[in-house]
Amino acid sequence: MAEQQKEVKSEVISGRNPVSEALRGNRPIDKIMVARGEKSGAVVGILAKAREKKIPVKEVDRTKLDFLSGGAVHQGIIAFAAVKEYCSVEDILACAESRGEPPFIVVLDELEDPHNLGAIIRTAECAGVHGVIVPKRRSAGLSYTVGKASAGAIEYMNVARVTNIAATIDELKAKGVWVFGADMNGTDYEKCDFSGPCAIVIGNEGKGISRLVREKCDVIVSLPMKGKINSLNASVAAGILMYQAMKGR
Repeated sequence: MAEQQKEVKSEVISGRNPVSEALRGNRPIDKIMVARGEKSGAVVGILAKAREKKIPVKEVDRTKLDFLSGGAVHQGIIAFAAVKEYCSVEDILACAESRGEPPFIVVLDELEDPHNLGAIIRTAECAGVHGVIVPKRRSAGLSYTVGKASAGAIEYMNVARVTNIAATIDELKAKGVWVFGADMNGTDYEKCDFSGPCAIVIGNEGKGISRLVREKCDVIVSLPMKGKINSLNASVAAGILMYQAMKGR
């Protein structure tokens, strides 16, 4: 329980003034939660500023804010702060160029579990991935929990946050990146050539990759399943594919 409280306090900013100051100071914010029906002037101003910065805002019950704030006075609003600045997709491509290597990117389509995100970042850093791309909405962000699960790798990995994953895939393809989507009924991963500029797309823990994102992929790649269940944990599947790609690079 003490560890849980530590995590809550490390990633949550509670109260109108603290949240306002975090926005004014350009601290990276993953999302803001506001009490349902809260319409005070201070909160309205904060939400307007959040919209300008394109920060996701979600209305929730006050009881949820009570829990998430860990007992701190939240005044109807809390923010989830990222533990590290996000980069741009261009920064990831520039990283690959600076190393003299073809781009090697992992794209996460609405991955929600922070432990999975942290584990993927950790494996990505070990496998030589140049950057990880996540969406702004319906996705885990760079929280304290993610940083802890990454075992420090978050400090060395470029993570970009984009508005639209499908549009970002189009941009990557226009720059010559070959996009591999991890899903069922695809090409055996051992028969795929990951040696050139490539991006591996991993989907949501329950739904997999979305229909539109699947259609954007150049190749659907699958892992063989010999057991009685037909899917792997997202971070495990991502790890297998990253190391398969690393072997051919």
